[in-house]
Amino acid sequence: MTAPAARHLPDDWWPEPLPANVEIGDRSHLYSTYAFLHYRSVRPVGVRIGHDTGVYDGTVFELGPDGEVTIGHWGTVVAPVFATNGTVEIGDHAFISHDVFFLDDEAAVPPPDRSWRTPSGAITVGDACWIGTRAILLPGAHLGEGAIVGASSVVDFAVPDFAVVAGNPARIIGSAPPSRKVGRTWTPSSDSGSSC
Repeated sequence: MTAPAARHLPDDWWPEPLPANVEIGDRSHLYSTYAFLHYRSVRPVGVRIGHDTGVYDGTVFELGPDGEVTIGHWGTVVAPVFATNGTVEIGDHAFISHDVFFLDDEAAVPPPDRSWRTPSGAITVGDACWIGTRAILLPGAHLGEGAIVGASSVVDFAVPDFAVVAGNPARIIGSAPPSRKVGRTWTPSSDSGSSC
């Protein structure tokens, strides 16, 4: 039996191949295999990126042997750090901003010295969530659909659908339910004249 051929990203500046247990959906973009420099996951699928999702420059997958990250479809992931030996699940249409940290411990430890332990809980991000710059999500963070996390917030609890949280520690400061036109069918062209 022959080993599967090494997979390289087109136009990648980093010489290492994509880890064998990483799946990338159709029409999705991953900036470089450099994202996996400290990747140690031995799960059958350590990272799964849905279709039509962009994972951009600066994103880091620092996963331990049991680490697993799933990113949904139509998402935008801009330079977060996934440093966990646990599970992170991100829904469809999510926006993850710069320097967001998904951590299984409150203290960062360099990879060679790190003793990976099983975290106390998974981190889940629902569909259509927005997470602001430098937010930190710890085990137990469960963001409901459409939740918004303010910049530099620290979250380790269940956030209801469409809630807005901010602060360190984070607390609910409002809500942002989707707007609905009542009593008529709304389409972009019926209100704005736009044909898109």
